[in-house]
Amino acid sequence: MTLQKNYPIANLSEGQLQKIQRLEKELSQEKNENIVLIAYDEKE
Repeated sequence: MTLQKNYPIANLSEGQLQKIQRLEKELSQEKNENIVLIAYDEKE
């Protein structure tokens, strides 16, 4: 199976997306690198 079938992109609320974006910014500042977090919904 492909990655897309096993791990589709998670359907997040606006608030949840904002939390991820805040964490991306925090981690990017700590590491002085561009950090991108991706949320997947695991399917069996």
